[in-house]
Amino acid sequence: MSDVNPRRSMVEAIARYSVPAGKINYTINSIKEVFGEHVFNEEEQRARLPKTVFKALQKTIKAGEEVDPAIADAVAVAMKDWALEHGATHFTHWFQPMTGLTAEKHDSFIVPTAEGGAVAEFSGKELVRGEPDASSFPSGGLRATFEARGYTAWDPSSPAFILDNPNGATLVIPTMFISWTGDALDKKTPLLRSMDSLSKQALRLLRLFGNTTAKRVFTTIGAEQEYFLIDKLFYYARPDLLNCGRTLFGARPPKGQELEDQYFGSIPDRVLAIMAEMEFELMRLGVPIKTRHNEVAPSQYEIAPIYETSNLATDHQMLVMEMLKKVANRYGMVCLLHEKPFAGINGSGKHNNWSMATDDGENLLNPGDTPHANAQFLVFCSAVCRAVYKYAGLLRLSVSGAANDHRLGANEAPPAILSVFLGRQLIDIFEQLEKGDAKRSKTGGNIEVGVSMLPKLPRDAGDRNRTSPFAFTGNKFEFRAVGSSQSIGGPNTVLNTIVAESIDYIAARLEKALDGLAQDKKDAALNKALQKLLPELVKEFKPILFEGDNYSSQWHEEAEKRGLPNLKTSVDAIPLATSKQAVELFTKYKVYSVRELHSRQEILLENYNKAINIEAQTASVIANTMILPACLKYQADLAKAISSAKEVGVNSVQTAALLKDLVAAIDVFRKLAIAMDKAIEGQPHGDALEHAKYQRDTLLPAMAELRKVGDKLELMVSDEYWPLPTYREMLFIR
Repeated sequence: MSDVNPRRSMVEAIARYSVPAGKINYTINSIKEVFGEHVFNEEEQRARLPKTVFKALQKTIKAGEEVDPAIADAVAVAMKDWALEHGATHFTHWFQPMTGLTAEKHDSFIVPTAEGGAVAEFSGKELVRGEPDASSFPSGGLRATFEARGYTAWDPSSPAFILDNPNGATLVIPTMFISWTGDALDKKTPLLRSMDSLSKQALRLLRLFGNTTAKRVFTTIGAEQEYFLIDKLFYYARPDLLNCGRTLFGARPPKGQELEDQYFGSIPDRVLAIMAEMEFELMRLGVPIKTRHNEVAPSQYEIAPIYETSNLATDHQMLVMEMLKKVANRYGMVCLLHEKPFAGINGSGKHNNWSMATDDGENLLNPGDTPHANAQFLVFCSAVCRAVYKYAGLLRLSVSGAANDHRLGANEAPPAILSVFLGRQLIDIFEQLEKGDAKRSKTGGNIEVGVSMLPKLPRDAGDRNRTSPFAFTGNKFEFRAVGSSQSIGGPNTVLNTIVAESIDYIAARLEKALDGLAQDKKDAALNKALQKLLPELVKEFKPILFEGDNYSSQWHEEAEKRGLPNLKTSVDAIPLATSKQAVELFTKYKVYSVRELHSRQEILLENYNKAINIEAQTASVIANTMILPACLKYQADLAKAISSAKEVGVNSVQTAALLKDLVAAIDVFRKLAIAMDKAIEGQPHGDALEHAKYQRDTLLPAMAELRKVGDKLELMVSDEYWPLPTYREMLFIR
């Protein structure tokens, strides 16, 4: 053992760290000036484009009309000039392949001239279509390895932006990513398809309620992002965090989150500096960040934006994750986005706040002051509840992944059982509807604070339920099961599609009731049809409604009685991608083809298998090359100390027992390490689903058993010998 413990050196280096100040100064440029300054937004488009081109582009963006190829050159020139003014030298088509991350290939604006000089060029053709190599991205069997051609297609609904780098800047153009055969190879293409499907069905329903002005219905999202920050020195000394994003070993610290002193607590200066700079960078990119705070676990934090359309919110969410990592690194820290980086404390999720709104600004999930009399709201809310009930398995599938399995069902996240929380007011209204007509809406009243100088505080009509995986929270639904590292594109594609199907079902029922009637008779007929339909809908989706503690064992038993699916692991959920229900749903609304569904299933299974294999291999390396050598070194020195004591006539029964216990634990640890290595070697190859079942049933338990003894050894071996930064260091030393 060296005289200097490397962990102690890390702690000393962190203690000497000083947070740099003065990097962000809003007195020079106000927030209003900073926001969107690196975005080719509507203001820039209006200023730089010919009027006819600007109007044509806005029709595409706001009304969903097909982009006119004739305007592409004019947009490209304006976009290039704007980018050059911001110091850009390259452009890239930015897309979201099935890796769950983003991808980009940079091309220079510079084109050599015959005279030996150079000019900056960017054509409409280059704007509209790019051609990255598609062979090295996951395709799930859609393309053979040798079939390399893929296309990126410009998405005008998500504006281009500038990304600075230490030595320049790049024009970033959000795009879709498709194969030569036209199959979607990304997250964005199916999301856009699902948005179109929902808009089409929602407009049918709105027309029945007399809305003739809305031309498009958007789904809106505000995705809260939870994350951990730890010092970079600790991160690089942990092969498990470096390779897997989570700790595979680590004894629980004496103090965790049990004092409940972290949540909404004072933000450490170093962390606050990261948050401030990260928000500054995101504001320049037009990302509307609203809140920041400490989360429940030590060293855990959250950032949340204001709501945007699904597509733009998904793009911005990817930027949030990217910027968190970049800015944390500037301050000597690492952002951990894994769903469960540390055992025994809260993991991280991404609460997906979802609603529907018209292009003229009406939130379709706003109940108003008297929701019992708001028929339009009740119908759209019922459509969502019916969708979650009918397609609960597909929603669980949408948040599948090896990482999220560690979080779902633990006492910090919703269980894998999908249920809907509506709150006291709405649940009362739906109970009235089930029996007939709703006559009243409960109100929250006022809260008596008991302090004379304070006014009475208005109480919301319903409480919140943090244990619910799908909760109504005023004018939106919060889907809490999405994992912190996941793209929100997949879950929202599923959510949009299942709600589109429910709205389609409801609209068809109502249209049938009104078919052939004169206009002056339609209002009365619609009211009568609603009085018949709403109770039927409530009876259908009633099993999915639950107002209690979703963590309790009693709820799990009750959910089973109600027939609700409990897909505890991703291996249970992923095969639903190619189920009859999924195929019929997604092909009907042209969101996924059968080929694309099979590819998604294959990709999800492959990712699951690879993630667990990487974890097992990493656990083996740590066990055999770090933990065992440290334990054996301590064992040898302890044995030597006991022997030396005996030579001078000192015999200690307890010290000898300590050595005996240590030797026994090391022996068990070594046996378990050998058993896990054999499990790694015994992985089946061929069928991806069978492989996944093996990983779940054999490899994960082997890793868990090895960890149990490894964590026991951490508490037995002298701190001077232990090679891995500990939980008490990583979580509390900032």
